[in-house]
Amino acid sequence: MSELNRFAIGGAQGRHVEQLCKMSNRHGLIAGATGTGKTITLQILAESFSRQGVPVFAADIKGDLSGLCNPGSPHPKIDERLATIALDSYQQRAYPVVFWDIFGENGHPIRSTISEMGPLLLSNLLALNDTQSGNLYTCFKIADDQGLLLLDLKDLRSMLMWMADNAKELRSEYGNISGASIGTIQRQLLILEEQGAEHFFGEPAVKLQDLMQVDFSGNGVISILDATKLMAQAPKVYSSFLLWLLSELFEQLPEVGDPDKPKLVFFFDEAHLLFDQAPRMLVDKIEQVVRLIRSKGVGIYFVTQSPGDIPDDILGQLGLKIQHALRAFTPKDRKVVKSVAQSFCPNPEFDTETVITQLGIGEALVSVLDAKGSPLPVQNTLIRPPESRMGAITEDERQVRIERSPLKGRYDDAVDRESAYELLKERARQAQVQQDEVEKERTARTSRSGRGRSRQGAGEALLKSAARAIGSQVGRQIIRGIMGSILGGRRR
Repeated sequence: MSELNRFAIGGAQGRHVEQLCKMSNRHGLIAGATGTGKTITLQILAESFSRQGVPVFAADIKGDLSGLCNPGSPHPKIDERLATIALDSYQQRAYPVVFWDIFGENGHPIRSTISEMGPLLLSNLLALNDTQSGNLYTCFKIADDQGLLLLDLKDLRSMLMWMADNAKELRSEYGNISGASIGTIQRQLLILEEQGAEHFFGEPAVKLQDLMQVDFSGNGVISILDATKLMAQAPKVYSSFLLWLLSELFEQLPEVGDPDKPKLVFFFDEAHLLFDQAPRMLVDKIEQVVRLIRSKGVGIYFVTQSPGDIPDDILGQLGLKIQHALRAFTPKDRKVVKSVAQSFCPNPEFDTETVITQLGIGEALVSVLDAKGSPLPVQNTLIRPPESRMGAITEDERQVRIERSPLKGRYDDAVDRESAYELLKERARQAQVQQDEVEKERTARTSRSGRGRSRQGAGEALLKSAARAIGSQVGRQIIRGIMGSILGGRRR
């Protein structure tokens, strides 16, 4: 079988079930109960796209995908499966892999800035209500107006502190700023920092072209995000990162229409985390991106236990559907099975609803699109075995791959350039010098007049009151910086 512009997912009824590359930007779904073979299916899809010259990005939840970088080993079960589905193009081989890790331990560090993440995703990440989200949007607006970069968590904390302390002065232009909401956001940021999010926010931020590479042999490079620690420690950061990356692809990539093959394929494992308790506004945004990003040449593939984890409006946009076994132990389970069966184009050769609960490991119901984009009848399919290693590689093997990576050294060291925190701190320093001069002049006038301490100006009184309310030295400097600028402007 030639794999030019198509590839075999597996075999059914004596023929191959093939995915057309041209239809692969129409997205897809891999679903099934735990232990039914979803990870292996993800692995064979990643291999297949790589062979077609399509870069792949996938999150590795359990460490099993790391085996993609090493060739597989002969096994009687593999030989048996190959003989059954008559797959003569199979050969055990390694694939080009780049490892990434938000914590920088099991791959290259991968970062974004606060500004790039944006208030919508941050509000979801911090679990903010509408009022708190409104204050966060205001924070971003003020930072833009003042030319202050929000790159890392300390930048955001500094801006929020400044907003709270200058709420009265900002109200006429930006509306009411709630001190209670600002306090809640600050507390949520502390929780986020304890989960390790400070490793994610900062520079150098990842460049999309580094996730869309092809090696010297023409194979698409498979970028694997090690998410084992991230999922255990901060699943919200995991889902927010993937949503940010998806939105960056949508905003930065040019329109390409319907290409012969995708420019990038993107796998969302544990997809239910994207939608659990997500506000309607965010779900609508995800739906919009999924609908429109196919014209940018990006295919999105959701991996989850049940299709019911995906909102219906998004589920209806997924072309390739690979359904592993579902269990039907309760009336609710049976209702899900029936709903999933009805979502497939029926095959007169078997009862889809019955087969779903009887599939073995490495078997799936597969529905693909034809050349016109219409779904073909569902096929009861034996999934092809992967050509690379099944299971995780060793730590030593991983480190060798990281050391040999073409991206080595590009993202290893964080850069802390001048941004909101540093600029506000410098303003505070300058304002403190200015305030000291004002105090000296006042003392001199008082001494000359002999009439005791002169009456404080309203701005100076506010400055001192605000400064007393701030417990940290940095907080006092920020307040003095902004208020000092106002007072200084009046003198000029």
